[in-house]
Amino acid sequence: MRVVVSTYGARGSVEPMVGLAVRLRELGAEVRVCAPPDEEFAELLAGAGVPHVPVGRPVRAMVTTVVPGSTVGLAQRAAELTAAQFGPVAAAAEGCDALVACGPLPVTAGARSVAEKAGIRYVHASHQPIILPSPHQPPPARRGRPLPPGVSDNLELWEIDARNADEMFGELIDSHRATIGLPPVDNVRDYAFSEQPWLATDPILSPWPPTDLDVVQTGAWFRPDERRLPAALSSFLDAGTPPVYVGFGSTPVSASKDVARVAVEAIRAQGRRAIVSHGYAGLDVIDDKDDCLAVGETNHQALFARVAAVVHHGSSGTTTTAARAGTPQVVVPQGADHPYWAGRVAELGIGVAHEGPTPTVESLSAALATALTPETGARAKAVAGQVRTDGAMVAARRLFDEVRGARSVRGR
Repeated sequence: MRVVVSTYGARGSVEPMVGLAVRLRELGAEVRVCAPPDEEFAELLAGAGVPHVPVGRPVRAMVTTVVPGSTVGLAQRAAELTAAQFGPVAAAAEGCDALVACGPLPVTAGARSVAEKAGIRYVHASHQPIILPSPHQPPPARRGRPLPPGVSDNLELWEIDARNADEMFGELIDSHRATIGLPPVDNVRDYAFSEQPWLATDPILSPWPPTDLDVVQTGAWFRPDERRLPAALSSFLDAGTPPVYVGFGSTPVSASKDVARVAVEAIRAQGRRAIVSHGYAGLDVIDDKDDCLAVGETNHQALFARVAAVVHHGSSGTTTTAARAGTPQVVVPQGADHPYWAGRVAELGIGVAHEGPTPTVESLSAALATALTPETGARAKAVAGQVRTDGAMVAARRLFDEVRGARSVRGR
């Protein structure tokens, strides 16, 4: 079986797809991943032994320069992403049996169009549930398209969201479809999601209530990470009691120097040492005291198992990795799906949801005080035992079965 994976976004969009690719290869599939050309993704895929097809502009430069909520340059970025699906992604899909895609609508709607033209299995994958239509939740607002404040019915809001998506991307997608002989689509969002989207989140951390949409929840997709921790980090961990980790991953943070200062002072107020992860925010230690260490990209699966708590932004990947490690969390949500994951952490009792994106020493210290209690620690360990670790393999096996089934039907 040959599979092409198409994804565009920061590490939280790329790494789970690498996890799926690894499991597919273990089952004997030939896989290539179309992903941004950033060096970190080239290295990630090379380390996993998966061919990388560079697509689009580097993500880091874009993420760290685009003003949150701004529509400046949005149309051009959408056009480039769509063209990439009908160009290098379509070329990579030649001779394949399936195409798995995640990311913004220009990526997924374009990817499904490519799969439709090729007559191969298409899978829409989501690593967070808030984008999937459901009567139990409102849709996230699109850039430049705020949802009307007077509407409270979720189904009506999702209808408005579908119209917004059509107005933003419908003509763009249809113009590319016409070039390969495909008709226009009536609802670009629902077309991209397909009739059976896959939700790659853990059912304990992120339960999906039944809806009319036939969602397949596989469990979260993780890349096996056997990397040893750097020597300096291992020595720091061995030198005292478990420290507190703070990092915001691929999320830029305004006034990052002040956020680092606040975090370190709040951690020190709890009598703890600190590990500060640079990330896209460029966080760093604030002085030369030996109770803090700054780190770059490292094996979070190994690191989180050795810290007292994880202070982070609330992405699905970081939340699930900390939950798997049984380590209490403090989520300081910055946007997107972060408030959702912060709420789930609080509801499960495995940590604290900080109110708002800008902590103070006092607010973060208070959150840490709760996260570091024996009760929160015990609850985090209990939930860790329920979190699935086989999500990527579940998805890989399902894809194999579906492709085999389609071949059998065609062969009759």
